[in-house]
Amino acid sequence: MSDAIADAKRALRAELRERRQLLTDSQRDAASHGIARQLDLLVERLGARSLSCFLSTTTEPGTREFVEEAVRRGIRVLLPITRNDGLLDWAVATPDGEITEGNFGLPEPVGELLGPIAVNDVDLLVIPAAAVDRSGMRLGWGRGFFDKTLGSMERCPPVYAVVYDSEILDEVPRDVHDQPVTGIVTPTQTLDLAPSRR
Repeated sequence: MSDAIADAKRALRAELRERRQLLTDSQRDAASHGIARQLDLLVERLGARSLSCFLSTTTEPGTREFVEEAVRRGIRVLLPITRNDGLLDWAVATPDGEITEGNFGLPEPVGELLGPIAVNDVDLLVIPAAAVDRSGMRLGWGRGFFDKTLGSMERCPPVYAVVYDSEILDEVPRDVHDQPVTGIVTPTQTLDLAPSRR
């Protein structure tokens, strides 16, 4: 990655992180409800019976309400668990499943570890992002876990990034390893950007 791209990404992430920290609790709650509604509609439209979804941190658009409801409805939900080698393991979400603090302070499930290839069987991937541009290029938080996962999948299902409405940008800095997404989910809308990723 060139220094210019790395610097541009770092600056944009810092700005987005600061914006997220300024949100009030009521704004976060409203966003969480909106995300749950949008993801429920997406799952129904795609007929997804198995999916992966990240567990949101306190500043991210909330996904936990959606995950809990999906599990209650009998949908198999895989939750990511970070590894030191930059890959992701997975665990199946369970009703009232225990959550712990994983690498980098990220919320992660406690449960039987499934290896990185477990995600190959899902119908939909719901992933975090700092921002997404209108072409589907995603700016992550800089650790590359999801770019590596997406880049390694043979048959990648639809991939939707979850962001706040203000984080849909005209363009984000990109490098060769960055992976695009199929669509964007915000608290107020779901945007389909491409029929499929590849």
